[in-house]
Amino acid sequence: LLDKTSAEGLGGDCYTMLPKGVAEPIPGIKVEAVAAYNTTEGHTDFHPKHREDCGYVVELGEAVRIYISGDTEPTEEMMALRDIDIAFLSVNQPYTMTPQQVVEVVNAIRPKIFYPYHYGEVDEVTDIERLKSELEGITDVRVFPME
Repeated sequence: LLDKTSAEGLGGDCYTMLPKGVAEPIPGIKVEAVAAYNTTEGHTDFHPKHREDCGYVVELGEAVRIYISGDTEPTEEMMALRDIDIAFLSVNQPYTMTPQQVVEVVNAIRPKIFYPYHYGEVDEVTDIERLKSELEGITDVRVFPME
């Protein structure tokens, strides 16, 4: 399951999803595509809304809802998500969210567990310790060291 941009890049046989699309690739596993795009002036060319990139909510039966943001900044669609058990949020300035934006998202969607990802790949270093500190008591922040 891929968004349109990723599917075009692979050129192979895949199921292409657009924002708001829903698929059930395996019985009991539902995938909902959530719009993923940049919103900050000067950053909108990185992931423009018109390209229809996606993040995904993966539902494993009725037990677990996992949100994987994809490359995005906070969007209306993301901020409206509810009942998220685990959130994987990209923190990679200037291409995705800043730590402050991630704090805003976590406060809005209230995942039980939050994993930051896609950080440390650019010159601007993400302050993971600050992120963990600001989210203490709000969610269980889990960080795996980048190697």
